[in-house]
Amino acid sequence: MKVKVQTLDAGKGGDIELNDEIFAVEPRADILHRVVTWQLEKRRGTARGARERSEVARTGKKFGRQKGGGTARHGDRRAPIFIGGGKAHGPRVRDFNPALNKKIRVLGLKMALSAKAKDGNLIVVDNLDVAEGKTKTLQAQLGKLGFGKTALVIDGDALNVGFARASSNLETIDLLPAAGANVYDIMRHETLVLTRAAVEKLEARFNG
Repeated sequence: MKVKVQTLDAGKGGDIELNDEIFAVEPRADILHRVVTWQLEKRRGTARGARERSEVARTGKKFGRQKGGGTARHGDRRAPIFIGGGKAHGPRVRDFNPALNKKIRVLGLKMALSAKAKDGNLIVVDNLDVAEGKTKTLQAQLGKLGFGKTALVIDGDALNVGFARASSNLETIDLLPAAGANVYDIMRHETLVLTRAAVEKLEARFNG
């Protein structure tokens, strides 16, 4: 698949050949759904577990007489009604670490990239150099490129410092290194923007 490369000032940067095995896979909603669900569940944090009456370090000795004390019949001080006792029906530690086959995860990322290419929402730029790292300069350039309402920009191994500084105040632009490319972030943005370096790193990631 041949795609035209643009520069940030909407100039021509030549062509680039994209690997059809990565950027021309037929997307499947069920695979994308599985990967996104796995991602969101995996990043959930569990509650801190509370100790219940069987886990509290207090004596289990019966502290009062069964009858004649004029109070309720209690067995030990670990009961939830006492200060220092166990928590009744407290929060438990839960396991949010689901498993998903690596082949499905890889296929899901390929399908996410392919879905953007198929819908015409994939833009390849030569580099992310912004003059003096100015937000105003970048905004003027983005208007010509047509990044859409929201855009995910993926660079190579290292992020372009000038672009990162210029885009930090723009809510519609998110920036990631190639190693951080994932299905959820790609699918939740209208446009996917890749640099030449990002294309090389992504193709090497799948072929490695």
